[in-house]
Amino acid sequence: MKRFGHLSVVLLMTIVAAHGQATKPESAVASARQVNAIYPEVEALYIDLHRNPELAFHEQQTAGKLAERTRALGYEVTTGVGGTGIVALLRNGAGPTVMLRTELDALPILEKTGLAFASTVVVKDASGNATPVAHSCGHDLHMSAWFGTAKLMAENRQRWHGTLMLVGQPAEETVGGAAAMIKDGLFTRFPRPVLALSMHDEPSLPSGQVGFHPGYFRASADAVDITIFGVGGHGAVPQDSVDPIVIAARTVLALQSIVSRENNPLDAAVITVGSIHGGTVRNIIPDEVKLQLTVRTFNPQARKKLLAAIERVAKGEAMVGGAPREPLVKIDEGTDAVYNDPELTNHIAGVLREALGAEHVVEMPASMTSEDFSQYGLAGVPSVLLHIGAVDPAKLAAAKQSGVKLPGLHSPQWAPDREPTLKAAIAAETAILLDALSK
Repeated sequence: MKRFGHLSVVLLMTIVAAHGQATKPESAVASARQVNAIYPEVEALYIDLHRNPELAFHEQQTAGKLAERTRALGYEVTTGVGGTGIVALLRNGAGPTVMLRTELDALPILEKTGLAFASTVVVKDASGNATPVAHSCGHDLHMSAWFGTAKLMAENRQRWHGTLMLVGQPAEETVGGAAAMIKDGLFTRFPRPVLALSMHDEPSLPSGQVGFHPGYFRASADAVDITIFGVGGHGAVPQDSVDPIVIAARTVLALQSIVSRENNPLDAAVITVGSIHGGTVRNIIPDEVKLQLTVRTFNPQARKKLLAAIERVAKGEAMVGGAPREPLVKIDEGTDAVYNDPELTNHIAGVLREALGAEHVVEMPASMTSEDFSQYGLAGVPSVLLHIGAVDPAKLAAAKQSGVKLPGLHSPQWAPDREPTLKAAIAAETAILLDALSK
Protein backbone atom coordinates (compact mmCIF):
# COMPACT_ATOMS: atom_id res chain seq x y z
CA MET A 1 0.00 0.00 0.00
CA LYS A 2 1.27 3.47 -0.84
CA ARG A 3 2.21 5.45 2.25
CA PHE A 4 0.94 8.94 2.85
CA GLY A 5 3.15 12.00 2.56
CA HIS A 6 5.71 13.16 5.10
CA LEU A 7 4.28 14.84 8.20
CA SER A 8 4.00 18.50 7.33
CA VAL A 9 2.79 19.92 10.64
CA VAL A 10 3.99 18.55 13.95
CA LEU A 11 1.42 18.85 16.74
CA LEU A 12 2.68 18.95 20.29
CA MET A 13 6.03 17.39 19.26
CA THR A 14 8.78 17.25 21.87
CA ILE A 15 12.38 17.55 20.72
CA VAL A 16 15.55 17.27 22.76
CA ALA A 17 17.72 20.37 22.76
CA ALA A 18 21.50 20.42 23.01
CA HIS A 19 21.41 20.68 26.81
CA GLY A 20 19.02 17.71 27.08
CA GLN A 21 16.01 19.87 27.92
CA ALA A 22 12.72 19.02 26.20
CA THR A 23 11.50 21.98 24.16
CA LYS A 24 8.73 22.52 21.65
CA PRO A 25 9.14 24.20 18.26
CA GLU A 26 7.00 27.24 17.55
CA SER A 27 4.65 25.31 15.26
CA ALA A 28 3.96 22.77 17.99
CA VAL A 29 3.36 25.44 20.60
CA ALA A 30 1.03 27.26 18.22
CA SER A 31 -0.90 24.04 17.61
CA ALA A 32 -1.18 23.39 21.33
CA ARG A 33 -2.50 26.91 21.71
CA GLN A 34 -5.06 26.21 19.01
CA VAL A 35 -6.30 23.14 20.89
CA ASN A 36 -6.51 25.13 24.12
CA ALA A 37 -8.32 27.96 22.34
CA ILE A 38 -11.11 25.73 21.04
CA TYR A 39 -11.38 23.54 24.13
CA PRO A 40 -14.14 25.49 25.92
CA GLU A 41 -16.40 25.08 22.89
CA VAL A 42 -15.51 21.39 22.60
CA GLU A 43 -16.20 20.78 26.28
CA ALA A 44 -19.53 22.59 26.08
CA LEU A 45 -20.55 20.27 23.24
CA TYR A 46 -19.38 17.25 25.24
CA ILE A 47 -21.50 18.21 28.24
CA ASP A 48 -24.53 18.84 26.03
CA LEU A 49 -24.16 15.49 24.23
CA HIS A 50 -23.57 13.65 27.49
CA ARG A 51 -26.67 15.16 29.05
CA ASN A 52 -28.86 14.40 26.00
CA PRO A 53 -28.04 10.90 24.68
CA GLU A 54 -30.05 9.09 22.01
CA LEU A 55 -30.32 5.42 21.10
CA ALA A 56 -29.36 3.75 17.82
CA PHE A 57 -31.10 5.11 14.72
CA HIS A 58 -32.84 7.74 16.85
CA GLU A 59 -29.94 10.24 16.95
CA GLN A 60 -31.83 13.09 15.26
CA GLN A 61 -30.88 15.80 17.76
CA THR A 62 -27.32 14.52 18.08
CA ALA A 63 -26.79 14.47 14.32
CA GLY A 64 -28.38 17.90 14.04
CA LYS A 65 -25.93 19.40 16.53
CA LEU A 66 -22.92 18.05 14.63
CA ALA A 67 -24.39 19.02 11.26
CA GLU A 68 -25.04 22.58 12.41
CA ARG A 69 -21.54 23.03 13.78
CA THR A 70 -19.67 21.58 10.80
CA ARG A 71 -21.83 23.52 8.35
CA ALA A 72 -20.89 26.72 10.17
CA LEU A 73 -17.21 25.82 9.62
CA GLY A 74 -17.69 25.69 5.85
CA TYR A 75 -18.27 21.95 5.38
CA GLU A 76 -20.77 20.62 2.84
CA VAL A 77 -23.14 18.64 5.07
CA THR A 78 -25.53 15.87 4.09
CA THR A 79 -27.88 14.46 6.72
CA GLY A 80 -30.04 11.34 6.82
CA VAL A 81 -27.36 9.04 5.38
CA GLY A 82 -28.09 5.48 6.44
CA GLY A 83 -30.95 6.70 8.60
CA THR A 84 -29.58 9.37 10.92
CA GLY A 85 -25.97 9.54 9.74
CA ILE A 86 -24.22 12.66 8.51
CA VAL A 87 -21.42 13.29 6.02
CA ALA A 88 -19.52 16.60 6.13
CA LEU A 89 -17.03 17.38 3.34
CA LEU A 90 -14.38 20.07 3.36
CA ARG A 91 -12.92 20.35 -0.14
CA ASN A 92 -9.52 22.01 -0.24
CA GLY A 93 -8.07 21.57 -3.70
CA ALA A 94 -6.56 18.57 -5.43
CA GLY A 95 -5.50 15.66 -3.27
CA PRO A 96 -6.75 12.50 -1.59
CA THR A 97 -9.96 12.07 0.38
CA VAL A 98 -9.47 11.05 4.01
CA MET A 99 -12.30 9.99 6.29
CA LEU A 100 -12.69 10.54 10.04
CA ARG A 101 -15.62 8.71 11.62
CA THR A 102 -17.41 9.12 14.92
CA GLU A 103 -20.37 7.27 16.42
CA LEU A 104 -23.59 9.02 17.42
CA ASP A 105 -25.54 6.60 19.60
CA ALA A 106 -25.72 5.90 23.32
CA LEU A 107 -26.65 2.85 25.42
CA PRO A 108 -29.83 1.76 27.25
CA ILE A 109 -28.15 2.19 30.67
CA LEU A 110 -29.06 4.10 33.81
CA GLU A 111 -26.13 6.45 34.47
CA LYS A 112 -24.66 6.35 37.98
CA THR A 113 -21.61 8.61 37.61
CA GLY A 114 -22.86 11.35 39.90
CA LEU A 115 -21.73 13.98 37.39
CA ALA A 116 -23.49 17.34 37.54
CA PHE A 117 -24.44 16.87 33.89
CA ALA A 118 -25.34 13.17 34.12
CA SER A 119 -28.04 11.90 31.78
CA THR A 120 -31.55 11.62 33.13
CA VAL A 121 -33.02 10.71 29.75
CA VAL A 122 -35.65 7.97 29.70
CA VAL A 123 -37.32 6.81 26.49
CA LYS A 124 -39.79 4.12 25.47
CA ASP A 125 -38.33 1.05 23.77
CA ALA A 126 -39.98 -0.90 20.96
CA SER A 127 -42.13 -2.75 23.50
CA GLY A 128 -43.26 0.46 25.18
CA ASN A 129 -41.11 -0.05 28.28
CA ALA A 130 -39.30 2.87 29.91
CA THR A 131 -35.57 2.70 29.16
CA PRO A 132 -32.87 4.97 30.60
CA VAL A 133 -30.22 6.18 28.16
CA ALA A 134 -26.60 7.18 28.79
CA HIS A 135 -23.31 7.68 26.96
CA SER A 136 -21.55 4.89 28.85
CA CYS A 137 -19.27 3.98 25.95
CA GLY A 138 -17.72 7.38 25.28
CA HIS A 139 -19.36 8.27 21.99
CA ASP A 140 -20.00 11.74 23.38
CA LEU A 141 -16.25 12.10 23.81
CA HIS A 142 -15.61 10.78 20.29
CA MET A 143 -18.08 13.25 18.77
CA SER A 144 -16.64 16.21 20.68
CA ALA A 145 -13.07 15.41 19.63
CA TRP A 146 -14.32 14.88 16.05
CA PHE A 147 -15.79 18.38 16.10
CA GLY A 148 -12.62 19.86 17.60
CA THR A 149 -10.56 18.21 14.87
CA ALA A 150 -13.00 19.47 12.24
CA LYS A 151 -12.54 22.99 13.56
CA LEU A 152 -8.73 22.84 13.58
CA MET A 153 -8.61 21.37 10.08
CA ALA A 154 -10.86 24.18 8.83
CA GLU A 155 -8.65 26.77 10.52
CA ASN A 156 -5.50 25.30 8.96
CA ARG A 157 -6.54 24.88 5.33
CA GLN A 158 -3.24 26.35 4.16
CA ARG A 159 -1.42 23.31 5.56
CA TRP A 160 -3.14 20.60 3.53
CA HIS A 161 -4.74 19.76 0.19
CA GLY A 162 -7.50 17.32 -0.67
CA THR A 163 -10.90 16.52 0.81
CA LEU A 164 -11.64 15.86 4.45
CA MET A 165 -14.64 13.57 4.87
CA LEU A 166 -16.21 13.61 8.32
CA VAL A 167 -18.70 10.82 9.02
CA GLY A 168 -21.14 10.79 11.92
CA GLN A 169 -22.34 7.19 12.06
CA PRO A 170 -25.52 6.01 13.77
CA ALA A 171 -26.12 2.72 15.56
CA GLU A 172 -22.63 1.49 16.38
CA GLU A 173 -23.90 -0.10 19.58
CA THR A 174 -26.29 -2.28 17.60
CA VAL A 175 -23.60 -2.81 14.92
CA GLY A 176 -25.88 -1.76 12.10
CA GLY A 177 -24.96 1.84 11.36
CA ALA A 178 -21.84 1.40 9.27
CA ALA A 179 -23.51 -1.10 6.96
CA ALA A 180 -26.55 1.18 6.66
CA MET A 181 -24.40 4.14 5.60
CA ILE A 182 -22.47 2.07 3.07
CA LYS A 183 -25.71 0.69 1.65
CA ASP A 184 -27.00 4.25 1.36
CA GLY A 185 -24.08 5.20 -0.88
CA LEU A 186 -21.40 6.40 1.52
CA PHE A 187 -18.66 5.47 -0.95
CA THR A 188 -20.61 6.15 -4.15
CA ARG A 189 -22.57 9.33 -3.44
CA PHE A 190 -19.51 10.87 -1.81
CA PRO A 191 -15.79 10.80 -2.65
CA ARG A 192 -14.20 7.45 -1.87
CA PRO A 193 -11.53 7.88 0.82
CA VAL A 194 -8.03 6.42 0.74
CA LEU A 195 -8.08 6.11 4.54
CA ALA A 196 -10.83 5.63 7.13
CA LEU A 197 -9.80 6.64 10.65
CA SER A 198 -11.62 6.34 13.96
CA MET A 199 -10.73 6.60 17.63
CA HIS A 200 -12.26 4.97 20.72
CA ASP A 201 -11.78 5.79 24.38
CA GLU A 202 -9.91 3.14 26.37
CA PRO A 203 -10.24 2.38 30.11
CA SER A 204 -6.95 0.46 30.34
CA LEU A 205 -4.76 3.36 29.20
CA PRO A 206 -3.97 6.65 30.95
CA SER A 207 -5.48 9.78 29.47
CA GLY A 208 -3.30 11.28 26.76
CA GLN A 209 -1.87 7.94 25.63
CA VAL A 210 -2.82 6.47 22.23
CA GLY A 211 -3.02 2.72 21.70
CA PHE A 212 -2.60 1.02 18.33
CA HIS A 213 -2.65 -2.56 17.09
CA PRO A 214 -1.79 -3.69 13.54
CA GLY A 215 -3.92 -6.46 12.05
CA TYR A 216 -7.03 -7.90 13.67
CA PHE A 217 -7.89 -5.60 16.57
CA ARG A 218 -11.54 -6.03 17.56
CA ALA A 219 -13.48 -9.29 17.30
CA SER A 220 -16.45 -10.22 15.18
CA ALA A 221 -19.73 -10.44 17.09
CA ASP A 222 -22.74 -12.61 16.40
CA ALA A 223 -25.95 -13.01 18.38
CA VAL A 224 -27.46 -16.47 18.74
CA ASP A 225 -30.91 -17.19 20.21
CA ILE A 226 -31.77 -20.79 21.10
CA THR A 227 -35.27 -21.90 22.05
CA ILE A 228 -35.32 -25.36 23.64
CA PHE A 229 -38.67 -27.14 23.67
CA GLY A 230 -39.94 -29.57 26.27
CA VAL A 231 -43.17 -30.99 27.61
CA GLY A 232 -44.41 -29.10 30.63
CA GLY A 233 -45.91 -30.62 33.74
CA HIS A 234 -45.87 -30.87 37.53
CA GLY A 235 -42.50 -30.50 39.17
CA ALA A 236 -43.32 -33.40 41.52
CA VAL A 237 -43.69 -35.89 38.66
CA PRO A 238 -40.88 -35.03 36.18
CA GLN A 239 -41.18 -38.50 34.62
CA ASP A 240 -44.38 -37.34 32.96
CA SER A 241 -42.65 -34.35 31.33
CA VAL A 242 -39.61 -33.49 29.24
CA ASP A 243 -37.73 -30.87 31.21
CA PRO A 244 -36.28 -28.14 28.93
CA ILE A 245 -34.45 -26.59 31.90
CA VAL A 246 -32.30 -29.72 32.29
CA ILE A 247 -31.69 -29.80 28.52
CA ALA A 248 -30.77 -26.11 28.63
CA ALA A 249 -28.34 -26.70 31.50
CA ARG A 250 -26.59 -29.48 29.59
CA THR A 251 -26.56 -27.30 26.48
CA VAL A 252 -24.86 -24.40 28.29
CA LEU A 253 -22.09 -26.70 29.53
CA ALA A 254 -21.71 -28.48 26.18
CA LEU A 255 -21.37 -25.17 24.33
CA GLN A 256 -18.23 -24.38 26.32
CA SER A 257 -16.53 -27.50 24.99
CA ILE A 258 -16.70 -26.04 21.48
CA VAL A 259 -14.05 -23.46 22.35
CA SER A 260 -11.99 -25.81 24.50
CA ARG A 261 -12.07 -28.86 22.21
CA GLU A 262 -13.07 -27.86 18.67
CA ASN A 263 -11.47 -24.46 18.21
CA ASN A 264 -7.76 -23.98 17.48
CA PRO A 265 -6.28 -22.59 20.73
CA LEU A 266 -4.31 -20.08 18.64
CA ASP A 267 -7.57 -18.59 17.32
CA ALA A 268 -9.11 -16.58 20.16
CA ALA A 269 -12.80 -17.33 20.56
CA VAL A 270 -15.55 -16.73 23.10
CA ILE A 271 -19.02 -18.27 23.44
CA THR A 272 -20.97 -16.67 26.26
CA VAL A 273 -24.51 -17.51 27.31
CA GLY A 274 -25.58 -14.17 28.69
CA SER A 275 -29.25 -14.86 29.25
CA ILE A 276 -31.37 -17.89 30.17
CA HIS A 277 -35.14 -17.68 30.68
CA GLY A 278 -37.58 -20.47 31.46
CA GLY A 279 -40.37 -21.25 33.84
CA THR A 280 -42.53 -19.21 36.17
CA VAL A 281 -42.72 -20.96 39.57
CA ARG A 282 -40.87 -23.68 41.51
CA ASN A 283 -43.19 -26.62 40.96
CA ILE A 284 -44.03 -26.30 37.28
CA ILE A 285 -41.84 -27.68 34.52
CA PRO A 286 -42.11 -25.24 31.59
CA ASP A 287 -42.68 -25.97 27.93
CA GLU A 288 -39.59 -24.07 26.74
CA VAL A 289 -36.40 -22.31 27.75
CA LYS A 290 -34.65 -19.54 25.83
CA LEU A 291 -30.91 -18.91 25.72
CA GLN A 292 -29.18 -15.82 24.36
CA LEU A 293 -25.54 -16.04 23.30
CA THR A 294 -22.79 -13.80 22.04
CA VAL A 295 -20.04 -15.30 19.90
CA ARG A 296 -16.68 -13.60 19.33
CA THR A 297 -13.60 -14.42 17.27
CA PHE A 298 -11.08 -12.84 14.91
CA ASN A 299 -10.73 -15.64 12.35
CA PRO A 300 -13.52 -15.69 9.72
CA GLN A 301 -13.18 -19.47 9.27
CA ALA A 302 -13.32 -20.05 13.01
CA ARG A 303 -16.42 -17.89 13.11
CA LYS A 304 -18.25 -20.14 10.65
CA LYS A 305 -17.13 -23.24 12.53
CA LEU A 306 -18.28 -21.92 15.90
CA LEU A 307 -21.75 -20.97 14.64
CA ALA A 308 -22.22 -24.34 12.96
CA ALA A 309 -21.07 -26.16 16.10
CA ILE A 310 -23.49 -24.22 18.31
CA GLU A 311 -26.42 -25.35 16.18
CA ARG A 312 -25.16 -28.95 16.16
CA VAL A 313 -24.67 -29.06 19.93
CA ALA A 314 -28.08 -27.54 20.63
CA LYS A 315 -29.82 -30.08 18.42
CA GLY A 316 -27.79 -32.95 19.83
CA GLU A 317 -28.58 -32.13 23.46
CA ALA A 318 -32.26 -31.77 22.60
CA MET A 319 -32.26 -35.21 21.00
CA VAL A 320 -30.45 -36.78 23.98
CA GLY A 321 -32.96 -35.17 26.34
CA GLY A 322 -35.96 -36.51 24.43
CA ALA A 323 -37.25 -33.10 23.36
CA PRO A 324 -40.47 -33.27 21.34
CA ARG A 325 -38.91 -31.19 18.57
CA GLU A 326 -35.61 -29.71 17.47
CA PRO A 327 -34.61 -26.46 19.12
CA LEU A 328 -35.02 -23.24 17.22
CA VAL A 329 -31.60 -21.74 16.61
CA LYS A 330 -31.60 -18.18 15.28
CA ILE A 331 -28.28 -16.65 14.28
CA ASP A 332 -28.13 -12.88 13.77
CA GLU A 333 -24.78 -12.11 12.22
CA GLY A 334 -23.59 -8.91 13.85
CA THR A 335 -20.37 -7.46 12.56
CA ASP A 336 -17.01 -8.64 11.32
CA ALA A 337 -13.65 -8.34 13.02
CA VAL A 338 -11.91 -4.96 12.76
CA TYR A 339 -8.74 -5.28 10.70
CA ASN A 340 -6.22 -2.46 10.97
CA ASP A 341 -4.14 -2.27 7.80
CA PRO A 342 -0.69 -3.17 9.25
CA GLU A 343 1.50 -0.93 7.08
CA LEU A 344 -0.83 2.02 7.46
CA THR A 345 -1.20 1.44 11.22
CA ASN A 346 2.55 1.37 11.77
CA HIS A 347 2.96 4.52 9.68
CA ILE A 348 0.32 6.32 11.74
CA ALA A 349 1.99 5.14 14.95
CA GLY A 350 5.19 6.78 13.70
CA VAL A 351 3.34 10.00 12.95
CA LEU A 352 1.89 10.00 16.45
CA ARG A 353 5.23 9.33 18.09
CA GLU A 354 6.54 12.47 16.42
CA ALA A 355 3.43 14.44 17.25
CA LEU A 356 2.77 13.37 20.82
CA GLY A 357 6.08 11.91 21.97
CA ALA A 358 7.02 8.23 21.84
CA GLU A 359 6.03 7.68 25.48
CA HIS A 360 2.42 8.58 24.61
CA VAL A 361 2.04 5.99 21.83
CA VAL A 362 1.86 2.30 22.77
CA GLU A 363 1.04 -0.94 21.02
CA MET A 364 -1.85 -2.63 22.78
CA PRO A 365 -3.32 -6.14 22.60
CA ALA A 366 -6.33 -7.03 20.51
CA SER A 367 -9.72 -7.06 22.22
CA MET A 368 -12.66 -9.46 22.04
CA THR A 369 -15.05 -6.50 22.06
CA SER A 370 -16.59 -5.63 18.70
CA GLU A 371 -16.98 -2.55 16.50
CA ASP A 372 -18.79 -2.15 13.21
CA PHE A 373 -15.96 0.10 11.99
CA SER A 374 -14.90 -3.20 10.38
CA GLN A 375 -17.41 -2.60 7.58
CA TYR A 376 -15.43 0.25 6.04
CA GLY A 377 -12.38 -1.95 5.64
CA LEU A 378 -14.45 -4.74 4.16
CA ALA A 379 -15.81 -2.20 1.67
CA GLY A 380 -12.25 -1.78 0.40
CA VAL A 381 -11.14 1.34 2.27
CA PRO A 382 -7.85 0.95 4.19
CA SER A 383 -8.87 1.51 7.80
CA VAL A 384 -7.29 2.16 11.17
CA LEU A 385 -9.05 2.18 14.54
CA LEU A 386 -7.06 3.65 17.42
CA HIS A 387 -7.77 3.79 21.14
CA ILE A 388 -7.28 6.88 23.28
CA GLY A 389 -6.51 6.49 26.98
CA ALA A 390 -9.29 7.99 29.09
CA VAL A 391 -8.43 7.36 32.76
CA ASP A 392 -6.60 9.67 35.14
CA PRO A 393 -3.01 8.29 35.28
CA ALA A 394 -2.81 8.45 39.08
CA LYS A 395 -6.12 6.61 39.50
CA LEU A 396 -5.10 3.98 36.96
CA ALA A 397 -1.75 3.41 38.67
CA ALA A 398 -3.39 3.15 42.09
CA ALA A 399 -5.96 0.68 40.78
CA LYS A 400 -3.26 -1.53 39.25
CA GLN A 401 -1.32 -1.50 42.52
CA SER A 402 -4.33 -2.31 44.68
CA GLY A 403 -5.96 -4.73 42.27
CA VAL A 404 -9.25 -2.86 42.49
CA LYS A 405 -10.92 -2.56 39.10
CA LEU A 406 -12.08 0.82 37.90
CA PRO A 407 -15.35 1.26 35.97
CA GLY A 408 -14.97 0.42 32.30
CA LEU A 409 -16.93 0.88 29.10
CA HIS A 410 -20.64 0.03 29.27
CA SER A 411 -20.55 0.54 33.03
CA PRO A 412 -23.10 2.91 34.63
CA GLN A 413 -20.13 4.54 36.39
CA TRP A 414 -17.99 5.14 33.30
CA ALA A 415 -16.77 8.75 33.14
CA PRO A 416 -13.60 9.49 31.12
CA ASP A 417 -10.91 11.89 32.30
CA ARG A 418 -12.50 14.59 30.21
CA GLU A 419 -10.09 17.44 29.42
CA PRO A 420 -6.78 15.60 28.82
CA THR A 421 -8.54 12.87 26.86
CA LEU A 422 -10.35 15.29 24.58
CA LYS A 423 -7.24 17.39 23.96
CA ALA A 424 -5.09 14.34 23.20
CA ALA A 425 -7.71 12.91 20.85
CA ILE A 426 -7.96 16.19 18.93
CA ALA A 427 -4.17 16.48 18.72
CA ALA A 428 -3.79 12.88 17.52
CA GLU A 429 -6.59 13.06 14.94
CA THR A 430 -5.33 16.35 13.56
CA ALA A 431 -1.75 15.11 13.29
CA ILE A 432 -2.86 12.03 11.35
CA LEU A 433 -5.11 13.99 9.01
CA LEU A 434 -2.48 16.64 8.32
CA ASP A 435 -0.01 13.92 7.46
CA ALA A 436 -2.46 12.11 5.19
CA LEU A 437 -3.45 15.37 3.45
CA SER A 438 -0.01 16.99 3.47
CA LYS A 439 1.36 18.92 0.53
